[in-house]
Amino acid sequence: MTSAVREWLNLGVRWFHVFAGIMWVGQTYYFTWLDGQFAKLEKNVSSGAAPSSVWMVHSGGFYTVEKKKSLGVGPEQVHWFRWEALMTWLSGMLLLFLVYYSSGGLIDTDVADISQTRGIMIGLAVLVGGWLVYDLAAQSRLSKSEGAFAGFAFIMTAAVGWVLLRALSGRAAYIHVGAMLGTIMTANVWFRILPAQRKMISAAAAGFHFDTSLSAQAKLRSKHNTFMAVPVVFLMISNHFPVATYGNRYSWAILIALVLVGWVAAKLIRSA
Repeated sequence: MTSAVREWLNLGVRWFHVFAGIMWVGQTYYFTWLDGQFAKLEKNVSSGAAPSSVWMVHSGGFYTVEKKKSLGVGPEQVHWFRWEALMTWLSGMLLLFLVYYSSGGLIDTDVADISQTRGIMIGLAVLVGGWLVYDLAAQSRLSKSEGAFAGFAFIMTAAVGWVLLRALSGRAAYIHVGAMLGTIMTANVWFRILPAQRKMISAAAAGFHFDTSLSAQAKLRSKHNTFMAVPVVFLMISNHFPVATYGNRYSWAILIALVLVGWVAAKLIRSA
């Protein structure tokens, strides 16, 4: 592959990746905002006020949204929000191979004198292992406490960052922490949220009440995704600012600070 072809491929995939990510994150926060509005409406109902819809204005019209607990149409008429997450992750993985796994950006011999193959194995192990550890924690009692789960997530993210900054190049380490979070987000959508939604739709279509724990688990994973989205974007952008981030002597402290700032930002966005 010539350098010109590689650069055009890099540019095209990067554009696709960014645009798919915008669509995915935008949808995630839109429904987070909707849930917040309906939570306020449910409080009004409990206090005696009449139930209502969420009204919005956009472009050339007014829109209203109602939250239903039953399915009033056929399953084939229900719109799924799923492909944006998958396309974001697939294009991100392609970029990982283009920029790091098939080039010299993965290894820094001043950090660790390891082979490209070992570096790739470390990177892929972090992506898979990160999801497995997170998923087990999210299904454990730890997830019952928001503070405890956040503390666990912070410690694990900091530990992964510390190890990667001593195994890969600084730039690759930052990207792999972001890729790990992005992989967790995508796996949440495809392995936890969508299966729960399929069961909900099947039960509703058959005229049965669906298990409320399904919607609760899907909602929890969606909530986690909103908190991971902002640090992921921070870490991806950091590649363009080496002096301030991965090239800094305090690169590990800056990495975990970016994660913390991202969580705080996500909290503010969720409560807006």
